[in-house]
Amino acid sequence: MCKRIMKAETSTNGEVPFFKIGTFGGEPNAYISKETYEKYKSMYSYPNKGDVLISAAGTIGRTVIYDGEPAYYQDSNIVWIANDERIVLNKYLFYCYQLQPWVVSTGGTIARLYNDNISKAKIYVPSIEKQLQIIETLDRFDTLCNDISTGLPAEIAARQKQYEYYRDRLLSFKEL
Repeated sequence: MCKRIMKAETSTNGEVPFFKIGTFGGEPNAYISKETYEKYKSMYSYPNKGDVLISAAGTIGRTVIYDGEPAYYQDSNIVWIANDERIVLNKYLFYCYQLQPWVVSTGGTIARLYNDNISKAKIYVPSIEKQLQIIETLDRFDTLCNDISTGLPAEIAARQKQYEYYRDRLLSFKEL
């Protein structure tokens, strides 16, 4: 997890997005200075490009792949795994973690996902080749469902235009 950022270190506009649990996976509403980012990034744990970030409080189990762009994450509420990709690919973990294969700790004020909960989660780990096939299939499906230019939304828009064309043709009568 990242070093704790204090409210006084954030602003509503700035250089580096600061993701809190409520904005994780979406648009940031807080920012930190480039200096603070560089300082904390060099001194404390920080994800590598491709690492899978996991929300550990609030909306537990939301997953995001770190894209390598400057950003900072709320300590203890957003965590990641130092993963050996010779065994399991990060993108494969991303999809597996969306199934939330862990037991969440309850009994405190709020439910939390602790490192121990994540490390004890059991997931099936096929060969790297099989993982690549699974990733390719799930990526294609995700594109079909979410990409506005090629996926399901584009298909819906095309069917709407087709409907409008035939509706207009059927309802335009020639005068006698």
